[in-house]
Amino acid sequence: MAAGTLRTAPAGTRAGRREWLALSVLMLPVLLVAVDNTVLSFAVPAISLALNPTATGLLWIIDIYPLILAGLLVPMGSMADRFGRRRMLMVGSLGFTAVSVVAAFAPSANALIGCRAMLGLFGAMLMPSTLSLIRNIFTDAGQRRTAIAIWAAAFSGGAALGPLLGGLLLENFWWGGVVLLAVPMLIPLAILAPLCVPESKDPAPGRIDTASIALSFGTMVPLIYGIKALATEAPGPGSLLPLLVGLVGVVLGVVFVHRQLRQRTPMLDVRLFTNPVFSGAVAANLLSIFSLVGFLYFVSQHLQLVAGQSPTRAGLTLLPGLVMSIVTGLLVVRLARRIRPAFLVATGLLLNAAGYLTVLLNGSGSESGLLLAFVLLGSGVGMAETISNDLILATAPAAKAGAASAISETAYEVGSVLGTAVLGSILAAAYRFHVSVPDSLSAQAHEGARQTLGGAINAAASLPPGQAAELIGSAQRAFDSGAGVVAAVGLAMMLAAAAMSLLTLRRVARG
Repeated sequence: MAAGTLRTAPAGTRAGRREWLALSVLMLPVLLVAVDNTVLSFAVPAISLALNPTATGLLWIIDIYPLILAGLLVPMGSMADRFGRRRMLMVGSLGFTAVSVVAAFAPSANALIGCRAMLGLFGAMLMPSTLSLIRNIFTDAGQRRTAIAIWAAAFSGGAALGPLLGGLLLENFWWGGVVLLAVPMLIPLAILAPLCVPESKDPAPGRIDTASIALSFGTMVPLIYGIKALATEAPGPGSLLPLLVGLVGVVLGVVFVHRQLRQRTPMLDVRLFTNPVFSGAVAANLLSIFSLVGFLYFVSQHLQLVAGQSPTRAGLTLLPGLVMSIVTGLLVVRLARRIRPAFLVATGLLLNAAGYLTVLLNGSGSESGLLLAFVLLGSGVGMAETISNDLILATAPAAKAGAASAISETAYEVGSVLGTAVLGSILAAAYRFHVSVPDSLSAQAHEGARQTLGGAINAAASLPPGQAAELIGSAQRAFDSGAGVVAAVGLAMMLAAAAMSLLTLRRVARG
């Protein structure tokens, strides 16, 4: 059979060497996106110092990518089902890499935000394609779960690799160097994907439904933006606009669902959500990532701007937790043969809760406490993500793997947005409330110091040594003042998520 033309095997057929080779190639774009996400979050202090964004701008640099990504994942997953998943993967990889080069040289915060938006467009082509190809290549349930665990491990591995490589680059080059890490990953992908990865698509796709595409994007973007903006606005007149924008997203979402129910071949089969297993797995996926991204947003800044660690040292501090996410993701495949998925997912979410409880009990000042907290959190994410992704794909028909994968990825990205928006905004609010800024600063420096910890460090450079030390100390204490509140919110959400998982997934048998 010609290279790249392997078709989906009959259900239950065990994969051979060719299929596992295809999986290794599919890990390249996963690593690309994982490294990019982690490096950028890790480079927040350097970006904050170099581009001097406002607190809102800093959040947008992180959030615009998953915001656009979440809005386009479902349409791009449907397009991949129709036009070919490997083809969509290649287009997304080429575009993602090209825009990464431009983003690395962004001269301002606004320019970086624009590049991140374009990365969201091409990223939406990448991730549903990888998961849906895995769903169609590995039809044996046990092998599919192992493949998904490796897929999740590649995400964690990229997250682990990102801080280490990023730390070395940040210590020797400008912040844009970390964004260029995506470029060398394209070369082997461009060569090997056409040779090793089989093309697959929906054998009976519906017509391109432009109205559904517009409604999908019009639902996700206003809804996520509204949630993000409400998290940053204090109650009052300023919160009215984000509330109205969020309501627009809800209304468009209702119209979208109604349209899908009326279509003979819908872009997204929303009836999947009537299955409690599917819905519960999607929710567990979202909330697990919420806990991880929210924690990383805080801890990366604390380790570098408060504890004074170098980027490389901070990356090494986080490495054990990221490694544990790989270990538990692979270990849970064996446990799934003996233990019901409900208990495994709930255990993972309870480990996330234990991580936040560690911060709550020990505060953010102890580096060893933060290391332990992240080890617990990473272990929980590895377990919960592997099993929840497997349940999402196993519940959906193979022909609709792209759409199901898109839902899984949408949950992932919405969790990312909410993690930085909600927990990041709690931190920002606590910082603004507690920081003490001297009146001798210029208006611009004064506002920058009130907005972010990086802004305060920049502003301190213009002050006499005594005042500079006083401002930096106040800013560091103000930043950490939100740690307890963040930990309490994270703990409560993970406990509720564990209970939800036990309820919705209780009927799924082990194996």
